[in-house]
Order: sequence, then structure tokens, then C-alpha cells
Amino acid sequence: MAVKIRLARRGRKKLARYDVVVTDARSPRDGKFIEKIGTYDPLTVPATIDLKEDRAFAWLMNGAQPSDTVKAMLSYRGIMMKKHLQIGVVKGAITQEQADQKLTDWKKVKDDKIQSKRENVSKTKQDLAKIRKDAEVKIREARAEAIRKKAEAAAAAEAAPVAESPVEGEAAAPEAQA
Repeated sequence: MAVKIRLARRGRKKLARYDVVVTDARSPRDGKFIEKIGTYDPLTVPATIDLKEDRAFAWLMNGAQPSDTVKAMLSYRGIMMKKHLQIGVVKGAITQEQADQKLTDWKKVKDDKIQSKRENVSKTKQDLAKIRKDAEVKIREARAEAIRKKAEAAAAAEAAPVAESPVEGEAAAPEAQA
């Protein structure tokens, strides 16, 4: 029986979420599985990957084959690196302490990159919101100015006919006499 680690789709149309499952290679994508080892949400920035790392590592060491997407996710989380280092320990190339130290250093650097990306996304959102707010303020001020000018023009137009009406009245009086 060939065992695969792959994604099983959940969620509704255009709002997909995935379960990371260990399953028989012959079972359908959303069918029966052996064990659920995590979830994956590609709609967040950066994508949210929640894995039971110890279970994923155990399945990999027992021969489970990850799909391409899951392999990328496992690499992103450091599980493939851990497998690589553990194979080196088994062969005697490095000690367990050296492998653990290398993995810890790698994870620290990776977590810093992830955190900086989250901060950059957050800062970008805040900057865009500030730009939008400034643009709205300018539009609001321009509209208020246009309304004020229109009101002044209307007031000037009302004042002008009042001054001309006596002139028209005087012109009408001579015509009435004739």
C-alpha cells in the first residue's frame, strides 16, 4: 500500500481551505484518509500552514510520499530539512546535537523572515489606508469648496436682480404713461 501525504479540499466555492492528510494513494482526493496532520489556508498573506510537525516527520521517515504542494509546505516549515538531517545522523555523517543545532538555527532565520513579511504586509495595509483617507479628505474639501462657491454665486444672483428691479420698474412707468 503506497501512502501519500496530500491535500484534501474543504470550504466552499472560491473560499478553499485544505486539510493535510495521510492517505492511501488509491483513495480519492476528498475521500477516506488515515490521519489528518494539519490544515492549509492559501487565502491569507502569507498562507497559513498549521501542521503537527512530529506526526508529519514520523510519516515521512516511515516512507510516506508527499505531493508537490505538500512537499513545498513541509520544506517551508523545516520538516524536510529535519528529515535530511536525520538521515545524516542515521548514516553517521553528523551527530544528533549538530543536527538539532542546524535545524534550530535554520528555523530561527526562517521565523524571522516570516515575521518580517507579516509586518511588511501590515505596514503596507496601513499605508494604503492612510493614502485612501487622505484622498477622501481632499475630495470632501473640494466638494465643500464647490458648494460654498455655488452658495455665494446664488446669493450674488439674488442680490443682483433686487438692484435691477427698480430700474425695470422705472422703465415700465414711462411706458405706462405713454
